Amino acid sequence: MTVDEYIAQFPEPVRERLGAVRALVRRCAPAATEAMAYGMPAYKLGGKPLVYFAGYEKHIGLYALPVTHEAFRRELAGYKQGKGSVQFPLDQPLPLELIEAMVRSRLAAETRGD
Repeated sequence: MTVDEYIAQFPEPVRERLGAVRALVRRCAPAATEAMAYGMPAYKLGGKPLVYFAGYEKHIGLYALPVTHEAFRRELAGYKQGKGSVQFPLDQPLPLELIEAMVRSRLAAETRGD
């Protein structure tokens, strides 16, 4: 399955948000390699995971590794989280500025070699 096929399988509200996250990641990290991993869109830089995202019935999941979530603890406080994951509910606006800051943080960490 390709990323296009993955996104296309969802109803419009989810598809639109997945497309927005995809466009954001591609814009912030144009050198990242896009592929499918663990059944979801994945972006790697230099062979190392950068960020993953996934669509669900009631939320969009973002997986940006635990260190990123720790750095954005305060901003993510209102969202359901797991170790290295956060859920953005479909009944709330998608926080694209926050997602962009998280992706840029991951990109900076990978560039530094963290």
